[in-house]
Amino acid sequence: MPTGVAIRDVREQLFAAAERVLLRAGPNALTSRAVTTEAGCAKGVLHRHFADFDVFLAELVRDRIAGVEARGTVLRGAAGTGTVVDNLAAALTDLFGPVALGVLGLVTARDGLRTELRRTTPTGIPLLTEAGTVITAYLAAERGLGRLTADSDTETLGLTLIGSGHLLFAGREGDAPAGADVRRVVGTVLTGVLAGATAQPGRAG
Repeated sequence: MPTGVAIRDVREQLFAAAERVLLRAGPNALTSRAVTTEAGCAKGVLHRHFADFDVFLAELVRDRIAGVEARGTVLRGAAGTGTVVDNLAAALTDLFGPVALGVLGLVTARDGLRTELRRTTPTGIPLLTEAGTVITAYLAAERGLGRLTADSDTETLGLTLIGSGHLLFAGREGDAPAGADVRRVVGTVLTGVLAGATAQPGRAG
């Protein structure tokens, strides 16, 4: 490929193809041949840009992690606006969309991929770990604005919200959980830490 832009275009084409295969057929169907066939290109194209298939998949996961971190910047910018519960419910719904759940299933299914990802995510589960950091940073911003109590343990709350969100969204056939259910879970987790008159579980905080 003559330019960096062209190389980036090929990467995104292959990543998008991998996601389509993953969503349609699951982690076990994701092979280099399936990806290149879905992308409409020769199998050799993938191996010209990535050392092996696990390296390709690791770069796919890291690309999606970068997207989570970028959305985290937007979420932190929303601190002090709207309601804490609504902001977090929307963030969890976005974080645990079909692609993210598919990627998490892929990480769980492939030992070689997990090994490759340990270079940049040495502990925890890649994608979930970074999502937890995003949620924790938002909670800390809200605490700093006085919308959470001063003694709020934002790290524990962030981990609890990510774990609860994953369980709520994972393994579902068809539609995501109702917004009211997501807000109820968030409100329950935040019981006792929403400052002032907003400290009512299951309601906007």
